[in-house]
Amino acid sequence: MNFRRVHVIVNPASGKDQPILHVLNSVFHPANVDWDIYVTKAGGDARRLAAEAVQAGADAVAVYGGDGTVAEVAAGLLGSEMPLAILPGGTTNATSRVMGVPIDLAEAAQLLVDPQAQLRVMDMIQVAKSHYFGVIAMGIPGEVAVMADRESKDRLGNLAYALSAIKATVRAPNSQYTITLDGREVHSHGVICVILNQGPGLMHLKTPVDGSDGLLDVMIFRDEGVRTVTKAATNVLLRNENIVPVEHWQVREVQVVSHPAQAVQADGEVLPAGSVTARVLPSAVRFIVPGAKPQAA
Repeated sequence: MNFRRVHVIVNPASGKDQPILHVLNSVFHPANVDWDIYVTKAGGDARRLAAEAVQAGADAVAVYGGDGTVAEVAAGLLGSEMPLAILPGGTTNATSRVMGVPIDLAEAAQLLVDPQAQLRVMDMIQVAKSHYFGVIAMGIPGEVAVMADRESKDRLGNLAYALSAIKATVRAPNSQYTITLDGREVHSHGVICVILNQGPGLMHLKTPVDGSDGLLDVMIFRDEGVRTVTKAATNVLLRNENIVPVEHWQVREVQVVSHPAQAVQADGEVLPAGSVTARVLPSAVRFIVPGAKPQAA
């Protein structure tokens, strides 16, 4: 890889409190990279700045922020061949973990000057006019997103999700689902319904999920007792033991309606409760990822 002009988009409200400019300069300056910083101030800025980077003829875009910021920048690159580098700056950094991007900022930035780095093409999920990489979740994960606000995540980090998961087991109803799978209607029930584009991320599943197969994975999780619900909740959010869905479909487009209405979240962002419609955008974005490590002799 040889990226000489890099636009770095920074979300200053992201989860980590650390110096950024000095670290990036220590990586880019020795490599003669011409880089500029663009700071977001409001929702939609990241997408606009990414689109402007394409128009300006940048060689690559880097984004410092959490999963929501990464997805917003990626949405601004749709339809282009612009490579995207993740500089992890969120609370969970699920997308960067799936991509194998180092959590350390300097190591992540190093990928932009690493000749062994590679490009990995990934699908995205579209919900209305918004775009996501990881998971749309109804039920317990949705309740967790509602309760784990920005203040608690800044103060407690991932512990905020764990505490919210325990509370969510009481609030999340066991709902009936009406699910439309590429036009075919089915009925099910459970405490959790997820629409996955990538894995494992925040979902530690025995069932593999491929983020570049052009399909969404729809899964249902059920419960007959509070103990099982609690275990499912902590597994979903803390990547503990593997869990197995009771039903699993692969589709290009899906609509899920829950009754009674369950809370809904998309990569940690709270969506309107009760229903969601999602479709896959195949081969949407090209990520800069570590190259394959040489095998020992």
